[in-house]
Amino acid sequence: MAWQTLTTFPDWLVVGVALAGVFSVIVAGIFLAGQRLIPSSPDRQKRRTDGSGDGMARRRAEIRHYFDAIGERYEEGRTIDDQHVDFYLPTRGVAVTFDAHVYFQLRSNDVEAVLVEHELPGIALGSRLPFETPTVTIDRSGGVPTGAFTELGLSTDAEIKEIERAYRDRVIDVHPDHGGDREEFRRLQEAYDAAKEHAR
Repeated sequence: MAWQTLTTFPDWLVVGVALAGVFSVIVAGIFLAGQRLIPSSPDRQKRRTDGSGDGMARRRAEIRHYFDAIGERYEEGRTIDDQHVDFYLPTRGVAVTFDAHVYFQLRSNDVEAVLVEHELPGIALGSRLPFETPTVTIDRSGGVPTGAFTELGLSTDAEIKEIERAYRDRVIDVHPDHGGDREEFRRLQEAYDAAKEHAR
């Protein structure tokens, strides 16, 4: 019965579907063999599954520092309404998360939640919190970050547009995805952030 159904289709369609199936199995086999022969490092697998890369660790540290600076008690890694949140402020009943799915789940359950992007500096969290927060200033006792401007090849009175242009010109050469050095890329990122912050 099935064979009779197949013969009603044009030959080119039957051959095409059969070849697609064969090639799919071959490609899947290549990926499985590659995964077994060249496994990812455990550190990379951990970062992929739990989001604990260097940037996340730094961001969490910034948020901890911010909560300490405003004198807000917090708990990390708490479960609220069956959802894992990164930070919880028990005296305020506010959950802080990096995960949009968790954020929307909590909001639908009438839990006060704050969604924090991975790029948001910890000091900027105050504007997102649903309560008044004291103003916290960044210690700028070092004055003008001349090293940052030097790294970008600019004078200390450069404007934001000049800083952005200098960064874009340099990042092409030093980005690790384009054959650059990770340490040099990190220095450029820090210089860009410091120069941009000073120019504001």
